[in-house]
Amino acid sequence: MNKFFKSVIENKWWQEFFILAFSFILFTLNDWILIKSWRGIWSGCAYFLMLYGHAQLNRFFLLPILFKKHKVLLYIMLSTLLVAVFSVIMYEVTTLWIYKNCFLYKSSEQKSYVFQAATLVATLICILSVLLILKFYRDRKNLDQEKLLYNQAQLNSLREQLNPHFLFNTFNTLYGISLQYPERTPELIMHVSQLMRYQLESNERQCVALEDELSFISSYIELEKERVGYRCNISFNSEIDNANAYKIPPMLLICFIENAFKHGTCTIEKCFVDVDVTVTDGKLEMIVRNSLPEKKTEIVSTKIGIKNTTERLKLQYGSNYSLDIEETDIYSVNLQLQLKRYEPAR
Repeated sequence: MNKFFKSVIENKWWQEFFILAFSFILFTLNDWILIKSWRGIWSGCAYFLMLYGHAQLNRFFLLPILFKKHKVLLYIMLSTLLVAVFSVIMYEVTTLWIYKNCFLYKSSEQKSYVFQAATLVATLICILSVLLILKFYRDRKNLDQEKLLYNQAQLNSLREQLNPHFLFNTFNTLYGISLQYPERTPELIMHVSQLMRYQLESNERQCVALEDELSFISSYIELEKERVGYRCNISFNSEIDNANAYKIPPMLLICFIENAFKHGTCTIEKCFVDVDVTVTDGKLEMIVRNSLPEKKTEIVSTKIGIKNTTERLKLQYGSNYSLDIEETDIYSVNLQLQLKRYEPAR
């Protein structure tokens, strides 16, 4: 049934048919008990078609003056003139033909120009209001669809930029480890390949299970521990109130963690990186803190990660997230967002 109504709303021919039927029944329903002959039926249909024709003339020839040319006064003047012309036509037609043969005639007040003008205006409002509501629905749906496609194109572009960014940082980490522990390089290459596989597989999906994303983050942190664990205090904690219940866009959180390791461990002095993720009633809060070195060394940075991740948050969560970044004696990131429920594919 829902599909039927949806097809009616979106199909213009169905719309025209139902508007015609609806307005015809609305203006004649109370008078059908007065039908006495086929001639009366045809006369009644002719009367309504004049009303309907007036509404369609206004719709196709006068409404564009209002909506496309934005000339309100001209539209009102021409609409008034059209009503006046049709009032005269309908008065003559009804007096000479329709009221003599049709069940619609019930009182002498109907034989007046004012009555015909009022009937024309009422029919016009009835038909145009329905048409305009449907037009607004279609335009709004098209606008939402265009916006959705535009946002998706933006997200795809941001992902395409972030993938090489993550790859660049990961191979830098692998390179640093290989210099210190060359014997562990084959094992670490396998570890990196698993990270890359998750990245490639999740890239085709809008959302992934939160647990999968946290597992990916955990693997990345383990890789960083191999590089700087001997001089850096690293902690990662996650608490989720409902396992396998939530979903999140893939690779959305990793950038803040990459950034913490990149800028917080760029010195030989003691340092720390803390990552805490909690989920309560669908609200995720991630706090990432890292030390700031006293003697800063120059780091090659494309500055793509944080910027693109912020853009993704805006596109995918709108106002349903908050991001606070502070730099004092330490660098901290506090991200809060409302997760959606996860429904596994069947």
